[in-house]
Amino acid sequence: MGLQRWGAVGAAATLVAGALAFSSPAAAATGLTLSLNVSAARHPISPDIYGLNGADPAFAAEIGMPVARWGGNASSRYNFRNHTYNTGSDWFFENIVAGDSNTLESFVRTNRDRGTKQVVTVPMIGWVAKDSPSSHPFACGFPATRFPQQDQFDQWDANCGNGKLNGSNLTGAVPTDTSIPADASFDGEMVSHLVSQFGTAANGGVRIYELDNEPVLWSSTHRDVHPDAVTYDELGGKGTATAAAIKAADPTAAVLGPSGWGYCEWVASGADGCAPGADAAAHGGLNLSQWYLKNMKDYGDAHGGKRFLDYFDQHYYPQISGGTDPGSNALRLRSTRSLWDPAYVEESWIGPSGVNAPPLQFIRTMKAWVAQYYPGTKVAITEYNWGALDDINGALAEADVLGIFGREGLDLATMWGEPQPAQPGAYAFRMYRNYDGAGSRFGDVSVSATSSDQGQLAIYGAQRSSDKALTVMVVNKTGGDLTAPLSVAGFHRTATAQRFTYSPADLTSIVRGDDLCVDRGTVTATYPANSITLLVLPRR
Repeated sequence: MGLQRWGAVGAAATLVAGALAFSSPAAAATGLTLSLNVSAARHPISPDIYGLNGADPAFAAEIGMPVARWGGNASSRYNFRNHTYNTGSDWFFENIVAGDSNTLESFVRTNRDRGTKQVVTVPMIGWVAKDSPSSHPFACGFPATRFPQQDQFDQWDANCGNGKLNGSNLTGAVPTDTSIPADASFDGEMVSHLVSQFGTAANGGVRIYELDNEPVLWSSTHRDVHPDAVTYDELGGKGTATAAAIKAADPTAAVLGPSGWGYCEWVASGADGCAPGADAAAHGGLNLSQWYLKNMKDYGDAHGGKRFLDYFDQHYYPQISGGTDPGSNALRLRSTRSLWDPAYVEESWIGPSGVNAPPLQFIRTMKAWVAQYYPGTKVAITEYNWGALDDINGALAEADVLGIFGREGLDLATMWGEPQPAQPGAYAFRMYRNYDGAGSRFGDVSVSATSSDQGQLAIYGAQRSSDKALTVMVVNKTGGDLTAPLSVAGFHRTATAQRFTYSPADLTSIVRGDDLCVDRGTVTATYPANSITLLVLPRR
């Protein structure tokens, strides 16, 4: 059969001539090999790893977006009673009244109607936005009436400043200028309100509640109401109280936290900085993540063995630039190894040039902490982004990341800063969630997949429960075509492999290539430079 191209608008029918890919002597000389064992390393792939914080409605429907998140900095002070939030340091600490389409209820309703699970952040900082005008002048945390000298003021609202003078943070803000106190009882009321509107989690309502957002950054992002550094005790005390309020309002809902911003918050409180210090020493010498898990378990044990934390969540942003120059592109593709590889040494300030952290093995480390301190807790990453989603390099990185999420057994992930539907990054999601324009998906049971050089040809394998087909994702991270044999063990013999490719040859379509011959359990293919290829082996 010829090459069939499928683009962003759905199933297409443009046919062009094509030919089978055979090994060339030059390509074969690379010595690269790929292998799968369908009987080994089998475990379910959670569909929730393909989530987004938000998405174009048509794209969300196209990929069957499994989970969406209501979160980010603004959610820390969102008041469900008046639909008002504060922008914090992101934009002059201003109170903004959400429009009808941007309220929490609208978010839940929209995603519920499309069959998308919701993660809703509840405020835990201690303050939420007060009743405020819906147009300028806004209520703000550092008004010129209190702080006439500041480095910058909002060009559309001259009374609202950035809370800095000569580059240093101003102090003395009055929280009640923008906010009212809110404790765990407010969060319980918020959950009860959503239950009254949409039902319990078990009956189609909000499934997961998140314990605020990046709390160690409160003293920066929301310093007008929370200027003090977060300690172990504050995070632990507010976390257990809020989780208890959520579970009381909806016993069927899951709780997710602590949603730290990055490396420093994974291991240290705001009081300690970027490494365990006096605060950690006062809490058994455990780092912040370890203690957080232990504290949640201890609280549950003291309350009849009830579980108060269902997902251990952290955010992950590789500390790389968003550039697409050759150096940035190469680093982007290498840096995905920080999610799993015990041999990968961080190339940013997290590594030897900075805090000199050991290899992160991020997902594996999270799972190890869970196993030791709160067994049975799921693992989530509710914010991540490798950047360059408007470039093929970003698509390669995202395809690699999604493969890693599945192989490593992550339970939930939602990208922050989602790609636009026509951008290459969106095609990375399509390769897993709608590769043929007819809703076909990568498998849901991970199987053993090995490359002789994962840095050149990354491979991920999964079997589809619905029809038992074997799906194989191969990411060519290099600038040249690579040919490699793929040997398949433990799979009922099939004669052909279907082939779907996304590459720089056509950044607007996933190309359906000619079927490949499977000869005695081996299929050899040429993978174009900088490409994502999906092989589908039907079960016979």
